[in-house]
Amino acid sequence: MIKEILNSELTEQDLPPSNAEWADIWRFALSFDGYKHSHKCGKLANATVAAFRKDKSLPKSLSDLRACLFFEQRRWRHFGEDPDKETMVYIQALIEAIREKVRARDIG
Repeated sequence: MIKEILNSELTEQDLPPSNAEWADIWRFALSFDGYKHSHKCGKLANATVAAFRKDKSLPKSLSDLRACLFFEQRRWRHFGEDPDKETMVYIQALIEAIREKVRARDIG
């Protein structure tokens, strides 16, 4: 079982490296329950991936970023395959945005 990591406890060491394989990323993604964060997690994630593909924009809050990463893990688990290259670019962008928030201790 993957241990939940609260935003207030999240450190850079918890994050997968920028060149991480999908297996390492999905383990981290499950350290946050996006469904607990928002009952509209799927709607948030779908809107976010569409916005990223349009103009590279991402959510501003750490919780929203983590919820989107969580949902991508659930989405691709449901598909039964690893994310495609285009989606991995998006997933890596989510991780880097999370990393920036953690560095700045912008954990709200």
